Amino acid sequence: MSSPAAARFPDLAAVAETVIDCRACPRLVAWREQVAEQRRAAYADQTYWGRPVPGFGDPHAEVVVVGLAPAAHGANRTGRMFTGDRSGDWLFASLHRTGFANQARSVARDDGLRLTGIYVTAAVRCAPPDNKPSVDERDRCAPYLAAELDLLPWRVVVALGGFGWDAVLRHTGWSGRRPRFGHGAEVELPDDRLLLGSYHPSQQNTFTGRLTEDMLDAVFDRARQILADAR
Repeated sequence: MSSPAAARFPDLAAVAETVIDCRACPRLVAWREQVAEQRRAAYADQTYWGRPVPGFGDPHAEVVVVGLAPAAHGANRTGRMFTGDRSGDWLFASLHRTGFANQARSVARDDGLRLTGIYVTAAVRCAPPDNKPSVDERDRCAPYLAAELDLLPWRVVVALGGFGWDAVLRHTGWSGRRPRFGHGAEVELPDDRLLLGSYHPSQQNTFTGRLTEDMLDAVFDRARQILADAR
């Protein structure tokens, strides 16, 4: 399941360096930097990252989490995916309960969080206005996700939301009718790999009860089961 991106990036560190320096999308560059300058009152004394955000986690991960994009006052502030926002609070708490993370909360890049067997990334690397990247912006970012997926020894991808779901299917070169996204949905991919769907742990989903802690944990427990069954 290789892609041309693999030849450009010899390792994950090279992907991260290139992501951080990217200025390919003028609208996203302007927005992320505007947010970093006009900080939310609660974070007025903090220096925002204000740049694209690379993925992070275990370089030997067999499970990869793919979200949509950095949150304006979350990863765009802290510089690490899902770190410092409500969605991340839910995600890392679940990863801790299911044995993938050493702690249940993450608020900064240097807070001691360690992930084991899992890597966290996103389809788009800059915080987009209204959480809605354009098709062109999505496509310009696609090589970064492709490179990470090519460099990681993953067997399972957990897509948080339909945007990440579609990004993974595009990477695999899925042809024909596209499988429908849903919480707990499963798709068999080439090379005995699997795509799992989960509702995104956004406030819109968690506050309304559309996504519960048990539902999110069940997806990561299922990922563990798949790995165990394959051994």
